[in-house]
Amino acid sequence: RYSISNTAEYGDLTRGERVIGEPTRAAMKQILGEIQSGDFAREWIAENRAGQENFLRMREEGSRHQVEREGKELRSMMDWIDTEF
Repeated sequence: RYSISNTAEYGDLTRGERVIGEPTRAAMKQILGEIQSGDFAREWIAENRAGQENFLRMREEGSRHQVEREGKELRSMMDWIDTEF
């Protein structure tokens, strides 16, 4: 498996099962079914034809989420990162 860092890999290996348990696996299987059936593609096409109103609203809401604000602040302290996210 790929990890962004040894710390992330260690966290995955020692704590990942608490995050990705059976309910998550079941949800991922359901989502895969939506992709394989074409439901996801049809929904995305309809969203685009309607002007992406829901997509753009969700994107904006996500950008205001606390995890995004904290991430931006943390990245500003990492002078070795020169890429704007």
